[in-house]
Amino acid sequence: MRGVATRRPRKAFGWERAGLFALLLVVVWSLIAGALRWLAAHPWVLILLLLAAATAGGTWMHRKRETARRNRLRDQGLRYALPQIDALHHRQFEEAVRDLMRRDGCHRTTRVGGAGDNGADVKATDPFGRLWVIQCKHRRAGLAGAAVGTPDLHVLNGTGRPVHHGDVVVLVTNGRFTSKAVVFARSQRLHLVDRDLLAQWAAGSVPLWELLGTVPSPRRRTSGS
Repeated sequence: MRGVATRRPRKAFGWERAGLFALLLVVVWSLIAGALRWLAAHPWVLILLLLAAATAGGTWMHRKRETARRNRLRDQGLRYALPQIDALHHRQFEEAVRDLMRRDGCHRTTRVGGAGDNGADVKATDPFGRLWVIQCKHRRAGLAGAAVGTPDLHVLNGTGRPVHHGDVVVLVTNGRFTSKAVVFARSQRLHLVDRDLLAQWAAGSVPLWELLGTVPSPRRRTSGS
C-alpha cells in the first residue's frame, strides 16, 4: 500500500510568510532605532551629513544651471560653414539640422532619423506651435553630388502630414534638387532647402521660417514670442 503524501496547508504557509515578514520588520526597525540612538549620541555626525547633502545638492544645481547656460549660448551662436557641413557624416548632418532648429527657438526638437523613421529625420515645434517634419539628404560631394529627385519627395509627401502630422514639411540638402523635384514640391506644398538656402540659414541667425517665407500660419504664439 502506497503512503499518502501529506501536503502542508496553505494557511500554515501563509502564516509562516507573515511571521518572516514581521521578523524582518523588527530587524529593520531595530537597526533604524539603533542608528537614531547613535546619531543622537553623536549629533556632529548628523550635522556633517546634512552639510554634505546640502553641498552636493548645491553643486548639482550649479552644474545644471551652467550646462543650460552653455547650451543656450552655444545654440544662440551656432554657425556652420558649407565646408563644415560637407565634411559631416549623414547622421551628424541630421544633428546639425536639429541644432539649427533649436537655435531658432524651437522646442521638443529631436533627431529621429534611422530605420523606420518614415521619412522624418528631424522633428521640431517652433515658437508658434507649428510642427516641422524635416528629411535630410547629405551629399559628401556637395553641389557636385547626385541631385535629390522626386522619389525622396514622394516618401516625404506620403508621411510628412498623414503619418507625422507635420504643419511644415521640409527636405534639406547640402546639394541640389532636380527641376522635377522643384515642380513636385511646389505642387504638394513641400519646402525645399538647397545648398544656397542652407548656407544662409546655417551661417546666419535668421530662423528658417523667415527664409522660406511661405510657411503655414502659426497655430498659436507661445509666451514671450
